[in-house]
Amino acid sequence: MGMRPFRFAMQGFDADSAADWRDKVRRAEAEGYSAYHLADHYLGPGPAVDEANHPPQVLAAVPAMAMAAEATSTLKIGCRVFCTGYRPPAVLVKEAMTIDFLSEGRLELGLGAGWIEAEYHAIGVPYDPVGRRIDRLEETIQLAKAHRAGGQLNIAGTYAHAVGYEGLPRPKGPVPIMIGGGSPRVLRLAGREADIVSVNFNNRAGKIDPATLVATSMADGTHDKMRWIREGAGDRIGDVELETGIYYVTITDRQRETGEAMGNMLGLSTEDMLTFPHALVGSIDFMCEELERRRELYGFTYFSILDRGDGSTDGFAPVVARLAGK
Repeated sequence: MGMRPFRFAMQGFDADSAADWRDKVRRAEAEGYSAYHLADHYLGPGPAVDEANHPPQVLAAVPAMAMAAEATSTLKIGCRVFCTGYRPPAVLVKEAMTIDFLSEGRLELGLGAGWIEAEYHAIGVPYDPVGRRIDRLEETIQLAKAHRAGGQLNIAGTYAHAVGYEGLPRPKGPVPIMIGGGSPRVLRLAGREADIVSVNFNNRAGKIDPATLVATSMADGTHDKMRWIREGAGDRIGDVELETGIYYVTITDRQRETGEAMGNMLGLSTEDMLTFPHALVGSIDFMCEELERRRELYGFTYFSILDRGDGSTDGFAPVVARLAGK
């Protein structure tokens, strides 16, 4: 069996105006990105987002996804990933399937257990222990699959409840389910249930903790994550698409100098920074070669490129043009 082809998503947090945001989404489509991803966070600037050590997010995911679908014609629309604790599962699934229906089958449904403790407290949602959050994720996945399959819903779990009605609207497309996370239990669950596994940091600290995140995301930690996915997937591993986020993109001809400076901020050596699975630093040629290496080494073929709003991704289109579909 040959290697799965590359594809790319753009993930956006921010925009200066509605017109600017629509332009970004349309540019992603024109440049050959497969999908546009939002993130399911709610905090604007203030003490709560400072405590989380997370970038503020201006746009709520569900309406922004609907507008992104309206502004484009072929781009997949997704959320990387919905926090399953922020809405009743039946409400989340209904809203997601409505986006798929209205976009003529362009939804990628991303689901995760949730992790930013300060956000839960700030918006008044109980921050359950991690085991309960993953239990809720698992039940939400089963509800999404039942709705996707059609017919009467009969899900009466501890967290997900949808009984006595038909799951409408019926999706227009296959609605691939993306499950994201970085812990053993979530990645085994994703291997067993997901169409797309989104391999992320292990966010067990409840906030962005650079030292912990980097420590679990270098080569050894990433190989561990691949092993957990394979354990969950078993014989279906060939049907699972592996996705990860690229959060730091710097196109430069001064690679080692830039890598050294960025590595110092993250506590990494220059060599580790240049091979960090969640970063790309160097020329277009280097980035293409490095992504091919990561496909060979880890199996990643789907990369979500974070648009930080600072112009750092503006020159990335040649990488997409060269690799997408190959």
